[in-house]
Amino acid sequence: MKPNLDLFPIGNCGVSALIDRQGRFVWACAPRVDGDPVFSALMDGMAPEHGFWAIEMEDVKSIDQAYVRNTPVLRTVMTAEDGSSAEIIDFAPRHPKHSRTYRPLAFARIVRPLSGTPRIRVRLRPSTDWGARRAPHTSGSNHIRYMCADVTFRLTTDCPVSHVLEERVFRLERSHAFFLGPDEGYDQDVGHGVQGALDRTVAYWQDWVRKLYLPLDYQEAVIRAAITLKLCAYEETGAIVAAMTTSVPEFKESGRNWDYRYCWIRDAYYTVRALNRLGAVDILENYLVYLRNLVDDSAGGHVQPVYGVGLEPGIGESIIDSVEGYRGMKPVRIGNQAHEHLQHDVYGQIVLPLVQAFYDARLLRPGTLEDFHALEAIGERAFAMHDQTDAGLWEFRTIARVHTYSSVMCWAACDRLAKAADHLNLPDRAAFWRERAQIIRQRIEAEAYLPDEGRFAASFGGRELDASLLQMTDLGFLEAHDPRQVATFDAIERDLKKGSHLFRYVEPDDFGEPETAFNFCTFWFIEALHQNGRIEEARTIFQEMLSRRTAAGLLSEDISIDDGELWGNYPQTYSLVGIINCAVLLSRSWTDVR
Repeated sequence: MKPNLDLFPIGNCGVSALIDRQGRFVWACAPRVDGDPVFSALMDGMAPEHGFWAIEMEDVKSIDQAYVRNTPVLRTVMTAEDGSSAEIIDFAPRHPKHSRTYRPLAFARIVRPLSGTPRIRVRLRPSTDWGARRAPHTSGSNHIRYMCADVTFRLTTDCPVSHVLEERVFRLERSHAFFLGPDEGYDQDVGHGVQGALDRTVAYWQDWVRKLYLPLDYQEAVIRAAITLKLCAYEETGAIVAAMTTSVPEFKESGRNWDYRYCWIRDAYYTVRALNRLGAVDILENYLVYLRNLVDDSAGGHVQPVYGVGLEPGIGESIIDSVEGYRGMKPVRIGNQAHEHLQHDVYGQIVLPLVQAFYDARLLRPGTLEDFHALEAIGERAFAMHDQTDAGLWEFRTIARVHTYSSVMCWAACDRLAKAADHLNLPDRAAFWRERAQIIRQRIEAEAYLPDEGRFAASFGGRELDASLLQMTDLGFLEAHDPRQVATFDAIERDLKKGSHLFRYVEPDDFGEPETAFNFCTFWFIEALHQNGRIEEARTIFQEMLSRRTAAGLLSEDISIDDGELWGNYPQTYSLVGIINCAVLLSRSWTDVR
């Protein structure tokens, strides 16, 4: 069977899994999202021997899947040739318990007959040591223990354990519950316990969605994107990962196979900004804790572009050979070399979300004067680095330039510090940061502007283009109708747009010429079309992007121009941010239905 990205995520902000169109768990890592995969089939070629959890129906004719409304709880309905049918409900428990949020390292499944006499088989084959082998197990009267690399799971079930151990086909005459969780006793009837957890989990998510501020149009797309962005948050520390997977290539046999199961400051900035538009302050507030810890640890010095979800600075990159890779395409990487890079835009992406704490009265922990002075050290670093070479936001491994986007982000750091100082009634500090912002502005306008074309370039002294120049308006550096920005937009449309999609850049990089469009950049282009008054054209491209989503309503990082196939890690937070931002921008107003 050919793996693809038509996958449904489930999770609880502590653990997550991806389920394929056959209802199989094919990817999940434990004890954290960046850990060893206990379900590794997505990265193990065409016919993996282990690394999955399947509940299969004999003589199956059709399989239909959909989320329970406004939740990440997945319902899979299987129908056999004789008309017999059964449903599987998959979720990771998340609900209030004992005055806290219960989000165990656990996955739960309920399978129940719907009609006729369905016959099923349960195949639970966790992997260990990066898919190198099937996890060893022991069993008891109603449980099985699986010794994975970094965690031992216990399956507790009211299904006969021998049916699971022997992978026996049996008649499904009543509901069966499965709880794959910590290696400890399950202190209640598993059927009632899992059903109760399901009911409370559904109630939790539907209540969370109910509090979102939604646009009038595109609500289904926005809700699914928002839920999945929340699933990408590691609640224990406040980190937000760029994606749940590693090493899905950016296009076929590209070698551009990266591990995205870490917290990029840039990706997280865009994520909390999008969710804040919907009023999801809980994720913003938790991420600010993560950022304040990074600010303390940096002590005014270098900040990495990416960290582990537990704030670990060391996420060294290595290649493993124990799995074949997505569709057999190697390499499979764990860790990410980007933690060694200089990417100076991170200073702006730290300051911008943290500054909100000085204004937002909703926060349980508002920003303080001490926070402001600590943040000034990041501003000093931004000012020092604004005209220095770096790897840029696209993380070139062998190309170092003074990237315009990085410099504009450093300008934004100083600009926002000046505004925050005004708000905090610190006039001397406001004047100081305004002066620094002006110095950076003048440098950008002198070094990145091309008078002969009337546009900006992607680097100081260069002439190349990249899509990040569209962000100069969003960051407040240029007005949308500034002739320089209009000329920059026109050049980007001319050189980077292929069909309805936008490439990040088209010049060869460390791995040759890119062959797929970057979904987030297409959403930037949609926003720019709107800013330039081409609203119907923006809506048309947005609808096309929505049509490219998986059955789960999600997108990966990249898309093939030729056939629309999704490539790159999945689900990609950048892409989901784009859905939310464009939906809010393009929707009709609620006043239109008064």
